[in-house]
Amino acid sequence: LNCFLLSQTCIFACLGTFGADIVNVNGREAHSRPYMVSIQLNKQHICGGFLISAQWVLTAAHCWNRKSKSNILGHIGVKHCIPHLQSSTRPFRNDIMLLMLSQKINPNNHVNLIRLPEKGEDGTANRVCSVMGWGRKRPNGPLSARLLEANVFIENQQKCHYGWGDEYIDSQMICVFGSGGSCEYDSGGPLVCGATAVGITSFGVLPHCNSHEKPNVYTKISAFLPWIKKNMRNVE
Repeated sequence: LNCFLLSQTCIFACLGTFGADIVNVNGREAHSRPYMVSIQLNKQHICGGFLISAQWVLTAAHCWNRKSKSNILGHIGVKHCIPHLQSSTRPFRNDIMLLMLSQKINPNNHVNLIRLPEKGEDGTANRVCSVMGWGRKRPNGPLSARLLEANVFIENQQKCHYGWGDEYIDSQMICVFGSGGSCEYDSGGPLVCGATAVGITSFGVLPHCNSHEKPNVYTKISAFLPWIKKNMRNVE
């Protein structure tokens, strides 16, 4: 992800793998990320997401273009798209969205859920976590046909502010650093610490996939737990 606003709509979620098999990275077996979702438009990957229940996917609000038309096609349709009403991209704020699938999935070895954090469970500075997606492997390069993953480290808040200034909000963001990281079209994918999704891929520096000047930024999921629970409870 590199601070890139995508023109897209909620079309369908292709659960599990997209294209070829998952790459075996960091010693992990294929299908070891069964919660990953590819959100696609006209069979083209546009954003990542992740399963948090049998019928709900969590992703980034900037993966939604309010002027676009929705068509339900392909693998599993999206019944409802619920971007945060106060979401924005200039600057990025409240970058979170829920997708309600048109049908419930049956969890198995290839398609399953990921745990959400408890309040305040955000990952401590310097903790090793992971990010993943089907986005670009280099600036302006092609999308990956296979799910790729990179290890990153949680950055301390002072350095997040140093890099991003007033664009960075402690209460709703986490930033990370590392030799690898998110790139364009990785938006909406999870920041995973242990077995928990603590963040959502939000923004970075365009056109760099992993800028050494500023850390990549993720929406802090724990800050939005009441919003998530309320919308999952109230929508049918």
